[in-house]
Amino acid sequence: MFNPSQHDVRRFFCETFRKDQSKEILTPLEAVARDWIVQHGEYADALANLDEALAADYSVERGQSNPFLHLSMHLSIAEQISIDQPPGIRAAFTALANRLGSEHEAHHQMMECLGEMVWNSQRSGLPPDGAAYIECVKRR
Repeated sequence: MFNPSQHDVRRFFCETFRKDQSKEILTPLEAVARDWIVQHGEYADALANLDEALAADYSVERGQSNPFLHLSMHLSIAEQISIDQPPGIRAAFTALANRLGSEHEAHHQMMECLGEMVWNSQRSGLPPDGAAYIECVKRR
């Protein structure tokens, strides 16, 4: 199982941003990340300087959204949809995207459900409940 540190994640997105700006060849995962980075131009400043990115504090108390967490959730959801894991997530996503008229907005709605599932799992000490996650997406 891949378990990157916070700095690993920030390096990945900053390096992907740098490579895209320099028109360098991207790995398949970097290409997916780049597509989300492009859709979130407001994160360009956060991604442009690795040292600043590594030092940045996105704690809740500061009231800032964390661009690295946000982009990571987009990547996670994209992977879930591509492999239909948990089973049924692809169909739930497709229905939500059709209802909203936007795959991007569907991702944002799914982030709420994904965050809830992870929070419940951490709080209860039980494995993540994929069925509850899918039901949450269907209710959106």
